[in-house]
Amino acid sequence: MNPVLIEVTRGDIVESQHRGAFCVVDTQRNVVACQGDINTPVFPRSSIKAIQALPMMESGAADTYRFSDEEIALACSSHNGEVVHVGVAQAMLNKLGLSKDMLQCGSHWPMSEEAGRHLAMEGETPCSLHNNCSGKHSGFLAYLKQEKIMPTGYGQPDHMLQKKIRDALEDVCEIDLSSAPIGVDGCDIPTWAIPLKNLALGFAKYSQPDLFFAPERTKAIRRITQSVFAHPYMVAGKNRYDTRLMEAFPGRIFSKVGAEGVFCAFIPERSLGIAVKCDDGTLRGAEIMLSIVLEDLGLFTKEDFDKAGVLDLLIQPIKNRNGVHVGDIRRATT
Repeated sequence: MNPVLIEVTRGDIVESQHRGAFCVVDTQRNVVACQGDINTPVFPRSSIKAIQALPMMESGAADTYRFSDEEIALACSSHNGEVVHVGVAQAMLNKLGLSKDMLQCGSHWPMSEEAGRHLAMEGETPCSLHNNCSGKHSGFLAYLKQEKIMPTGYGQPDHMLQKKIRDALEDVCEIDLSSAPIGVDGCDIPTWAIPLKNLALGFAKYSQPDLFFAPERTKAIRRITQSVFAHPYMVAGKNRYDTRLMEAFPGRIFSKVGAEGVFCAFIPERSLGIAVKCDDGTLRGAEIMLSIVLEDLGLFTKEDFDKAGVLDLLIQPIKNRNGVHVGDIRRATT
C-alpha cells in the first residue's frame, strides 16, 4: 500500500488522506528520490502529451503549416476550453484546411466553469474544439496531412499514428510496450500503462535531450519545451495548476497533468524528471504531491512559492461558503 502523502484538515482534525507514489530520476538514470510503488504500470493519460506531439514535430508538419509557439503549446495541452484556447485550435485547423469535424476527440463542456457559463449564456453547446485535447488532435491531423496518411480511425492502436506515438514512448521512457496493459483515453486514443520510474526517466531525458537523442528528436523536444515555456497559458489556462506553476517559475519547470491523479514534470536546471500518481485519482491530492516533491528536492522553498504568489499550490487553504479559513490540504504530518 502506498504511503499517505497528503492530508486534508478541518480544524485540528485530519478529515481525509491521499495515498500515492512519486519518483524522481536524473539523467544518469539514478532514482534520486521516491516513495511508494514506482514499478507497477499506471496509465499516464494526458501527462505525456509532450511525447505524443513528437510525430507532428519530427515530420516537419509544424514548420510546413507554420504553427506558432502558441499552437505547438496547445498541441501539448489539456486546456480549459476558454475562448483563447478554442481560437488557437481553430487557427491550427484553418492552417491545415480542415474542419473541426475531423477531430476524433469528441466534445465536452469546457474544463473552466467560467468558460462553460459563458458558452451557455451565448446559447451555445460545446463542440470538439472545447475538448481539452483539441490541440493535441489538431497536431495529430497535421502529422497525418504532412505524411499523406488517411485519418480514418487514427485513434486505433494499429493506426500508423498510434504506432509512431508508441515508438516514441518506448524510446523516451526506455520500455517495451508490446505487452503493456492498454486502455482507451478520454479522447478516444490508446493509453499504455507505464511505471512511474520510466515516466520520470523519460522526462529527465526531456530536460537534456541532446544527451540521449538524435539531432532531429532533440530539435523537436527543444521546440516543444520552448513553446510551452513561452505560452504556459495554452497548456492549461486560468487558475490551473500547470499554468500557475510554470508562470510562477518561468523556464524552470515543465509540468503536465494527466487524468486520475498523474503528473509528469522536468527541471532543466537540475536535469531531473518527476512522475507522481495519487492513488484515489484526485487532482487536489496530486497537485500538492508534486509541490511537496519540488520542496523536498530543494527546488522551490515555501518562501519561493509565497514570493511567487502561489503558496496555495503547496498548502491549499480550505474556505467555507463565507470565505472563512477552516482547514488545509497539505503535506501529511503523520
